[in-house]
Amino acid sequence: MIAPVIIFVYNRPEHTKKTIESLANNYLAKESELFIFSDGPKNEQARQKVELVRKYIESISQNKWFKSVKITKSKTNKGLANSIISGVSEVIKQYGKVIVLEDDLISSRDFLQYMNDALDYYENNNKIWSISGYNLPIKIPNDYRSEIYFSYRGCSWGWATWKNRWEKVDWDVLDYDEFKKNKQLRKKLNRGGRDMANMLDLQMKGKIDSWAIRWCYTQSKLDMLTVYPVVSRIKNIGLDGTGTHSGINSRYDTVINKENKKCVFTNPELDKRILKNFRNYYMSLVKYILINIKNLVKKILGR
Repeated sequence: MIAPVIIFVYNRPEHTKKTIESLANNYLAKESELFIFSDGPKNEQARQKVELVRKYIESISQNKWFKSVKITKSKTNKGLANSIISGVSEVIKQYGKVIVLEDDLISSRDFLQYMNDALDYYENNNKIWSISGYNLPIKIPNDYRSEIYFSYRGCSWGWATWKNRWEKVDWDVLDYDEFKKNKQLRKKLNRGGRDMANMLDLQMKGKIDSWAIRWCYTQSKLDMLTVYPVVSRIKNIGLDGTGTHSGINSRYDTVINKENKKCVFTNPELDKRILKNFRNYYMSLVKYILINIKNLVKKILGR
């Protein structure tokens, strides 16, 4: 069974259009059921763009790009985290697996093929938590032969999972009091990036609203892995200052796959070199702020 695709949209009509049209160009688009969840405007300032997004997504069905299109429009502003948790839960309960995108992700033509093949290949592998379509622009060793690698961190930029993994998440993080003072648990979570334990702290203090850090925390507790492609199938176009949770950033720019051949899935050993490069790419919040200050100063001084 071809996995259903979910796209979460809000108030970026141009990004939404590019995301959906690149998805429509996928080899398996016409065989895929598409579910679009449109969040309601946060304020009057956002209302006009939300309506533009809704006008566009309502026109999609007539193009017959997908097997079917179902649109759910929220009357209120749920926020991205609540939208994703409720939307994924609704669809995955019916289909048992899902492929998920947000409104600022350009996909390669083989993205859906890659995701569906991976979902089939790893479904019964109890070490695999999720599938990522995106890959960081990290160095992959020249002698690394597999077309995929494993990481300790899930990805929110074009991903897929199964019902029996999704249902394991405790969205309230009821054991946080134990985690926050346990150095070993914090170190374990940070295997997927130096920012992760700090991000969970911010989530629990109400400073950020992230579904993904809670998703990744459960993954860490269960000691499970995410599958990443060596060549990315996703490019994020939303780090241009238009996103709710992102500023202007080119650090995560990547080149997406252009080849037509199918990805060959394997079960490679964890590669310590890749894990190190991956972990170090996600820096601590303090370092991230310092780098942004440094770049801002350079811009002001014209250097």
